[in-house]
Amino acid sequence: MNIEMIEAAAARLKGHARRTPMLTSPFLDKIARRRILIKPECLQHTGSFKYRGARSAISALEGPGGVVAYSSGNHAQGVALAAKELGRPAVIVMPADAPQVKIENTRALGAEVVLYDRETEDREKIGKALSQERDLTLVRPFDEPQVIAGQGTVGLEIAEQAAELGVTAGDVLVCCGGGGLTSGIALALEARAPGLRPRPVEPEEFDDVTRSLRSGKIERNTRLSGSLCDAIITPQPGVLTFPILKRLCGPGIVVPEEDCLRAMALAADRLKLVTEPGGAIALAAALFHGDHIKGDAAVVMISGGNVDMPVLVRALSDYGDSA
Repeated sequence: MNIEMIEAAAARLKGHARRTPMLTSPFLDKIARRRILIKPECLQHTGSFKYRGARSAISALEGPGGVVAYSSGNHAQGVALAAKELGRPAVIVMPADAPQVKIENTRALGAEVVLYDRETEDREKIGKALSQERDLTLVRPFDEPQVIAGQGTVGLEIAEQAAELGVTAGDVLVCCGGGGLTSGIALALEARAPGLRPRPVEPEEFDDVTRSLRSGKIERNTRLSGSLCDAIITPQPGVLTFPILKRLCGPGIVVPEEDCLRAMALAADRLKLVTEPGGAIALAAALFHGDHIKGDAAVVMISGGNVDMPVLVRALSDYGDSA
């Protein structure tokens, strides 16, 4: 993995992926007690940054044939759309307890959806079996070089946009699951904005990356379900992503679910953005866990907005008054 791969991915994505803006809010700055620059990838195609990695990986494939992927929903939709655009069939392995909106959207984009029980079945085994049986190319959600390169294009944009706003040093808070987005951003920032330090942000009880960075070796989650932050729940950091995270990232930040819901309400009220719990977790860290952040300014990822309506209603009804 290197900056050249990320730049090549950016060239393939040009005219396809959206260049999402960098947003600011004086009201949110006041809560965070520092200036925060917000990168809303919930405005990306399919509602999350995952389209970048999916399009990068599938557009780099040679020869004909379809693809298979496993995902709780955001990578699923990204792969489904990218495959449709590039004329390739797609099969997506999704947990049966994924938000219904993500399952329905993946099917609506033309992909075949295969459901599984994430507590009793192994999605990687299912994906590998389908790949072999149907002669499909497996596009992994984070531990895939071209996927990491595609996610790294977010980092290229952050480096340029933050500099335009006068921010060249500080923490970059990234919603983190297996580390594809965080490692891609880290590689881009190393080359283009070394004063910006990536920080993975995870939910309580699913903090495998934070614990892995602390111990220096890959740690695994004891549970694989049961969090509102379903989009960023993975068993453990990736074999490819963890060495990058270990070399380039600052310590992880762990956030309770309730703070994610509070951040969702504030994003809706002050930024007019619809976010999902896992997508708002970095914003929650900036707003409510500022003691863990260094510097007078921070960059904050909002990674996705594919939320089931009952969860959004809960966030707005329980925390809307505080927004």
